[in-house]
Amino acid sequence: MPISEKDFLELLAKEQNIIHKITRIYAQDEASQKDLFQEISIQLWKSYPSFKGNSKFTTWMYRVGLNTAITLYRKDKKVVKGEEFTKVSDLKANEEYDDTRELQIKWLYEKIDTFSEIEKALILLYLEEKKYSEIAETLGISEVNARVKISRLKIKLKKML
Repeated sequence: MPISEKDFLELLAKEQNIIHKITRIYAQDEASQKDLFQEISIQLWKSYPSFKGNSKFTTWMYRVGLNTAITLYRKDKKVVKGEEFTKVSDLKANEEYDDTRELQIKWLYEKIDTFSEIEKALILLYLEEKKYSEIAETLGISEVNARVKISRLKIKLKKML
């Protein structure tokens, strides 16, 4: 039984953060992120009839979203670089505010930006606290391969410190 457009849009709205996370990793400026979000949404709609329910809907969304992002990344042969964060002059700094976490996240995204497309997908799913089995299923690799690759990525990040 085909899914209605209304049902699909409800599922998409409920799980749209998955797409936002993928677009944040593969396109850093807002315009590119919006374009990629739209392209992933279109691909999800086109692919939905082939979704058999053998995996979780979110796992399938990650797979389609990552495949779309990686395909576009390869097609363009580059990732659009985002603009640096700027401070808003109208805001007064709160002396109690600690921006350590924000700086750490910014640093992490800068390092992830240097990774290959498959490494970006791996680290995104790992940071989402997905199980290795789900990461493997999403990316179409073995669980052992996922564990090894993620272990190597952790070492790579530690060396960047």
